[in-house]
Amino acid sequence: MSDTTDPTTASGPVLAADGTPLKRSLARSLRMQKTRALLLIAPLLAFVLISFVTPIGQMLYRSVENDIVADTLPLTVAELKSWDATSDELPSETVYEAFIRDMLIAVEAKNHTRLGSRLNYEKTGMSSLFRRSGRQIEKLNIETDGPFKEALIDIDKNWGEVETWATIKTHSGRTTSGYFLNAVDMQKTPEGAAWQPESKQILLTLFGRTLWMSLLITFSCILLAYPVAWLLANLPTRTSNLLLILVLLPFWTSLLVRTSAWKVMLQQQGVINDVLVWIGLVADENRLVMINNQFGTIVAMTHILLPFMILPMYSVMQTIPPTYLRAAKSLGATDWTAFWRVYFPQTVPGIGAGSILVFILSIGYYITPEIVGGTKGVFISNRIAYHISSSLNWGLAAALGTILLIVVLGLYWCYDRIVGIDNVKLG
Repeated sequence: MSDTTDPTTASGPVLAADGTPLKRSLARSLRMQKTRALLLIAPLLAFVLISFVTPIGQMLYRSVENDIVADTLPLTVAELKSWDATSDELPSETVYEAFIRDMLIAVEAKNHTRLGSRLNYEKTGMSSLFRRSGRQIEKLNIETDGPFKEALIDIDKNWGEVETWATIKTHSGRTTSGYFLNAVDMQKTPEGAAWQPESKQILLTLFGRTLWMSLLITFSCILLAYPVAWLLANLPTRTSNLLLILVLLPFWTSLLVRTSAWKVMLQQQGVINDVLVWIGLVADENRLVMINNQFGTIVAMTHILLPFMILPMYSVMQTIPPTYLRAAKSLGATDWTAFWRVYFPQTVPGIGAGSILVFILSIGYYITPEIVGGTKGVFISNRIAYHISSSLNWGLAAALGTILLIVVLGLYWCYDRIVGIDNVKLG
């Protein structure tokens, strides 16, 4: 009979010092290490889930959520399923009676105004229609005041229009693509997706303007930041530290103060125009218009975001040994060749890191375009803020935010495929 406790016995399992099989002991030890590691990162994981993942999930849900019509008018929605919204005929008396029953409950719970506000996003005038009708419908008796088709049309003639009922049926689903269609200047109709009237088509223009101006701001930051970062990396330590403080100084000043300063400097009676007139470059009666337009937004945002480009570049340039340039020149390269063939390729990771940082910050900027951009210099973020705080169309705001998120992820993917995210370094 073989001794299974002897680790040297070839026929039995290898045992640990406490007598348990070595394989099981190693698995238990590895499991304990993983548990300790998970407990250590648990607070950070919870923070990320609560502050980052959950809000994004809520935003994605809001962009398709549409419970209010089905919850407020359940009987009406059920009856409307058999009605053809593309026909020119009004719904039957059964639909009108179901609508009165639903509205009596909704008026008592004061939900009809919220429903009207929701449908008003799709058809102008629905909010006032539900508010006016609610006051009259609550006086009706469901047992004695029928038939309700004529009664409801007498309350408001809009209930005798097919378009009113088509709007209710089209947007009666618990999920909807209507917000995303509205976000790209389209609308959901009984016949399918259709373009909105030209007077309402503005969001695609804002998306294009946001991306174009963000790219322009990023490019401007690269041009201005590169020589500054080079000086920081190559000047003597005492001088470069002083210059670094000047770069960091904007971080210690309020964003609102910096933006307001540009508002003062760029106006027609501002400092810049006064200087241009004083040196004779601009006539006094032809002062430049540099505020409340795209130029003002680009100038102010380039100044505000410039440190986010300088610091990654500086961190990378600091790690480049100066002997590389001297070696290139000693081999016969000109100053330009040594810079372009030897120095510049090594700074590309810093340029990539700064570009991603500045571009992503740019497309989400709100305060600066709002103050100095006027009507021609605002971004899509300003429209999102308008729908959240003024029109209260949170579904459309969520759809706009979701599209912006998808665009950023798409550009990030393109950057990774073309340049490679591994080449992005902060130092």
